[in-house]
Amino acid sequence: MASGWFWRRRSTRKLVVDGTEIEKLVGDKEAFSSYVEHKFEELDRDHDGKLSVRELQPVVADIGAALGLPAVGSSPDSDHIYTEVLSEFTHGNQEKVSKSEFKEVLSDILLGVAAGLKRDPIVILRIDGADLREFVESPRFVTEAVAIFSGVESSGSTLRTCLTAGLGQITVQNGMPPASDEWVSSNVVEPALKSFSIDVLEMAASQEAFLDHFKKLLCEIVQSLQKRPVIVAHSENTFDGNGIRRLLANKFELGKLLDEAWKDLPKDRHHKVSTEFLRIALDKMAASADLPPFGAVSQVDDVVNEASKMVNGDEGKLVNEEEFQQLMKEILGCVMLQLEGNPIFVSSNSVVHETLNPPSTLLPPSMAIPQLG
Repeated sequence: MASGWFWRRRSTRKLVVDGTEIEKLVGDKEAFSSYVEHKFEELDRDHDGKLSVRELQPVVADIGAALGLPAVGSSPDSDHIYTEVLSEFTHGNQEKVSKSEFKEVLSDILLGVAAGLKRDPIVILRIDGADLREFVESPRFVTEAVAIFSGVESSGSTLRTCLTAGLGQITVQNGMPPASDEWVSSNVVEPALKSFSIDVLEMAASQEAFLDHFKKLLCEIVQSLQKRPVIVAHSENTFDGNGIRRLLANKFELGKLLDEAWKDLPKDRHHKVSTEFLRIALDKMAASADLPPFGAVSQVDDVVNEASKMVNGDEGKLVNEEEFQQLMKEILGCVMLQLEGNPIFVSSNSVVHETLNPPSTLLPPSMAIPQLG
């Protein structure tokens, strides 16, 4: 999931993460320089005026945490992104990074995160039972409950089975935290189910029994949420190829990105690059093309991999810069066409089990996330 660094309050039960405060920080030269100075001194353990790869590890981990990545070593896909972030600082081969280089790269990364959040904000919801109670008491409840029962009931199903499956059909828009979440299941759903006897839960489900007990179950959950609200991070995005089309039409921006991607790739003595590194180059350009980082959305990964195979059938071939740029344009064009024909919609709801303050310590305490309440 994207960063929870910066928040903008919309209501007492909703916050929106949109990158506004990131832009303000980076745009304020004096404040950003002061921040970089403090962070650099904190990281420069040997006080030699430069950051080694080892000294950069904490800031790389913080960036990953702010991007919602699991810890280093948890996943090959996320580890690839951590490696790319480190490579941004070291340009792929430097052993030490100066303060000016650190500031430049950090600024680029933060602005990239801000752009992503501005394009696809994350909404943080405090689910406290109010919306769920409103749904249960509304005229549409019976109609939707009947439709839910029709979708989950099968011959011989117990009432427990139908009630549990039915909860999975109630969305955060109706005030229900994701029932599939382990914490929600253990701390909200199971205690509510215990309000019914075993005999009732194991009885054969009928529509009448389902409607009666489903309403009672949701009322139990409302009371639970009133006592202990659940925080849910909701995000959604549609990858439809429009971002790639805009990038391909902007020849200046495209050329600049291709130059930067080429510069950072490892080359042989003839100054050629193996096409096996095209995926890394694509990942560097992902944000500008409105694509997710590699490993973040499997459906998009499949499209990119398929396009790469179609264009670059001879993986491992050595190419010069002109050939590299042509291949990259062809791959982007292929991905664009596939996404335009079959857009990919991604929606997620993640429960924040502890505190809203992120594990990242990259940013100043003054920008800590306010509590919902």
